[in-house]
Amino acid sequence: MTAQTKAAQDQAKHRDQPKPEDQAYPIPALPDIPDRTFSLADYVEAPDPLALCTDALQRAIDDCAAAGGGTVRIPAGIWRTGPLRLRSRIALHAEAGALVRFESDPTLYPLVATQYEGQSAVRCLSPLDGEALEDIAFTGSGVFDGCGEGWRPVKRFKMTDDQWRKLLQSGGVLSEGGEMWWPTAEARDGEALVHQLREQGVTDPEAYMPARAHLRPAMLSLRGCKRVLLDGPTFQNSPAWCLHLMDCEQTTVRDVTVLNPWYSQNGDGLDLESCRHALVERCTFDVGDDAICLKSGKDEEGRRRGLPCEFVTIRDCTVYHGHGGVVVGSEMSGGVRAVRVSDCLFMNTDIGIRFKSARGRGGVVEDIVMERIHMSGIPLEAVSFHLFYAGKEGSEGYDEQTYEVTEETPVIRNITLRDLSCVGAQTALLINGLPELPLEGLTVENFTAETATGVVARHADRLTLRGLRLQVTSEPEIRLHACTNTDIR
Repeated sequence: MTAQTKAAQDQAKHRDQPKPEDQAYPIPALPDIPDRTFSLADYVEAPDPLALCTDALQRAIDDCAAAGGGTVRIPAGIWRTGPLRLRSRIALHAEAGALVRFESDPTLYPLVATQYEGQSAVRCLSPLDGEALEDIAFTGSGVFDGCGEGWRPVKRFKMTDDQWRKLLQSGGVLSEGGEMWWPTAEARDGEALVHQLREQGVTDPEAYMPARAHLRPAMLSLRGCKRVLLDGPTFQNSPAWCLHLMDCEQTTVRDVTVLNPWYSQNGDGLDLESCRHALVERCTFDVGDDAICLKSGKDEEGRRRGLPCEFVTIRDCTVYHGHGGVVVGSEMSGGVRAVRVSDCLFMNTDIGIRFKSARGRGGVVEDIVMERIHMSGIPLEAVSFHLFYAGKEGSEGYDEQTYEVTEETPVIRNITLRDLSCVGAQTALLINGLPELPLEGLTVENFTAETATGVVARHADRLTLRGLRLQVTSEPEIRLHACTNTDIR
């Protein structure tokens, strides 16, 4: 039996299985935090905006953990710090008026072996870092600031002439050709060294020390943790991704605000990677990359780990800017399944609902329902399924060449989208499926859109379009290429 025949039989096996579209997943368990409080005020007499309080903050966390856990209270004021190592059974409570600034001095951040963009990597220790913890929370209405401007590169085309001129006047260095600004020469030149060391398979963090300023951390990194709660704070201005949870169970993210400059490189809002049982609700995002993103590892390493992102509920969230509102991929080699998204508003995101992958990833994306999603001012696609993703938005890179179906072939199937609306987009629905393994079992119901182009679908099987109301400037409203078993009503 060929790999392509086996894949076709596997697809057929899933066709007639009932879709649990109305299934409600259990609400994740909340952390069990003991009722005791340690105040930062007991470790520092008063906030000093000119001094670091890293040692005081870490001692408060460690003392609280040693006592059996509890809440570390951060009072109002400006608290400048380096990275903090989190502990189990601890809640960091940033009170109203509290600003925790993670300084951008790379010498404060040890290099560690960790994960980034779906693969093992050496990076700077994250400002808020935890691994194999249980019962961890971030509460209050204060602000955690990653001081990302001291880490991130900036691309010339993302700024006006006046903004670019002011950036150059602030210091920093330019790349060869002058199209990218870096905070320091070390940050710029570290890229070549990091690439060389990775090509050689070097994993010793010490070897990467000359490139430390280049190895920007995620602001919050939690790996292998159980019962996680983010409730109330603002997380902003991260060096790379803002909130990265990997292989975590029982996660709740609610009433959180995530802010990154729109031009921020790798400025994702929330990345749930290989997480199980997660709830994201009533959150606000205004970021420089994907806002809410579901991932599960990249390529062979992700397939080998085989940890899907599953049983995820996202509801009542607002996105003001980002590359995508809710995004699946492109690192989805371990699979993404059992996802419910509802009652969200996306404004001025490059793409609204976004699925992205590419040959070489592998992985299965299935059993996803998104409903009552409203979008406005979308420059590209309101809804996009793009299996030729290469780091760019939109539909670039599509081709008709057919390849053998293997474990490296990504699978997207059994997706339902209903009760959608969009005012202002280039395309209402784009499907760029693979010629060798089309996207299968997509149902779109009750989609009202005012866009330049309506539906453009390539290589989809069992595509169902019901109740579409499209007001377009480019006819025809629906364009199908190499689509089979379509149902349009």
